[in-house]
Amino acid sequence: MDIDPSVAPDIIGTMTDMAAVESGSVDAIYSSHNIEHLYPHEVPVALAEFLRVLRDDGFVVITCPDLQSVAALVAEDRLTEPAYVSPAGPIAPLDILYGHRPAMAAGNLYMAHRCGFTQKVLQATLQAAGFAHVATMRRTAPAFDLWAAASKSKRSEDEMRALAQLHFGHL
Repeated sequence: MDIDPSVAPDIIGTMTDMAAVESGSVDAIYSSHNIEHLYPHEVPVALAEFLRVLRDDGFVVITCPDLQSVAALVAEDRLTEPAYVSPAGPIAPLDILYGHRPAMAAGNLYMAHRCGFTQKVLQATLQAAGFAHVATMRRTAPAFDLWAAASKSKRSEDEMRALAQLHFGHL
C-alpha cells in the first residue's frame, strides 16, 4: 500500500484511511520512513488504522528519522552539510527534518516531512495509540533513525525481544 501511484503499489491509499484493507486481516505492517510524512494530528489516526487492520496477534515495525541525533547536527550549525550519503545522494539534516529536497524540487511533495520523533516520543505515541507492547531502538550517526516493534496483543519480554531481534537484527 502506498499513497504514490507512481510506485505501482497493490493498493493506493493513505495510512490515515486504509478502508481498502479489511479489519483484522493483516499479520504485520512494515512502515518504513513514512510516519514522519503525516501532520502530528494525523499520527494517532494512522496508528488507529494500523491497529484496526492488524490481526489480534499482529504487529507493526516502524522506522523513521531520529530527531534527537539530527538536532545534535543542527546544534553544531551543520544544517546543510551532508550527514551521510544515500543511494539518492548526500542527505543533510535539513533533508531529514523537512524532507528530501531534490525529490521535492522535482515535484514529489509526498517526500515532505510534517512531524518527527525521538525514541521516547515514538514509544509513548505507540503506547497511547493502544499497542499492548512496544520495543524501540535508536541509531545515531551515521543512521539517524529510530526503530519500533509494537504488538497489538500482550507479549512476553522474550517474545518482544525475539520480534525486535528478527526485525532489527540486520542493523
